[in-house]
Amino acid sequence: MMKDKGYVQIYTGNGKGKTTAAIGLAIRAAGAGYKVLFAQFVKGLPYSEHKALEKFDNITVKQFGREGFIHSKPTEEDIKKAKEGYEFVKNALKNNEYDVIIMDEANIAVFFNLFSDDDLIKLIEEKPSNTELVITGRYATDKLIEKADLVTEMREIKHYYQKGVQARVGIEK
Repeated sequence: MMKDKGYVQIYTGNGKGKTTAAIGLAIRAAGAGYKVLFAQFVKGLPYSEHKALEKFDNITVKQFGREGFIHSKPTEEDIKKAKEGYEFVKNALKNNEYDVIIMDEANIAVFFNLFSDDDLIKLIEEKPSNTELVITGRYATDKLIEKADLVTEMREIKHYYQKGVQARVGIEK
């Protein structure tokens, strides 16, 4: 178990690097011997980072999204999977199973009303004091930002997507 107090971190903004930063933290925590849950919301496709994270015995990867992206109105399946993920994380926190819990793209799940920022705030308030909770995704709400201990905003200044470059294996996916 983590010896220190666990804090709440949020990585948000429209720039690249939120999930990547959370993965870096997961690897660092695993290297320190901590047990890590990487719970990914909204995404259900296999990504290269999953192959890397699964090499660590003390990192558990769970996805709570379908094999597609939400572009406008979420489907019933999107809502169902997000709620399953929320309950999974809630139980993991309640049972104090992990030292670090990463809720990747949870801010996007809130943005698409798959669950609410009040739901996330409830998790923050109920988390064990020795658990680090990391929430990523664009559109972090003001209420969540206020509740967090650390907030980092990734700001896009320039991106090659604007020149038509698609997501590349090993770099963006």
